[in-house]
Amino acid sequence: MEQFVKSGDGWRVGWSPHHSKYQGLVGANDWAIELTQAELLDFCRLLNQLVATMSQMATELMDEEKISCEAETDLLWLEVEGYPHSYSLRLIIHCDRRCEGNWSEGIAPNLVEAINSLELG
Repeated sequence: MEQFVKSGDGWRVGWSPHHSKYQGLVGANDWAIELTQAELLDFCRLLNQLVATMSQMATELMDEEKISCEAETDLLWLEVEGYPHSYSLRLIIHCDRRCEGNWSEGIAPNLVEAINSLELG
C-alpha cells in the first residue's frame, strides 16, 4: 500500500489513496487532522490561491502593512494573515469533525510546495 508523507519545520502533509474515508493528512509539529480526498483537494486549491494572492499583494502594500485573506468551500475555510512575505495560516473543517488548526508565519509557502508535489487522485 503506497502512502506519501512529507514534513518540514512546522508542517506535515500526507496522502494515502487506499484508505477508505480519510486519504489525506495535514498538520504541524504537535497536531494533525485527517482529511477526506475532497477536503484535501479543497485545501490544496484554496491554499494555492491564498499564497498566490499574498504574493501579488506584496507590490500593493507598504512594508509595515499586514493583510488578512480568506477562502472557503462547503468543506473547509482557510485564512492567511500577516505580511505578504511572512504570514500565518489557519484552517477550519466544516464537516462532521469540526476541526481546526493553524501554522506559524512562514510555513504556508513550504506547505504549498509539498502539496503540489503530491500525486493526488
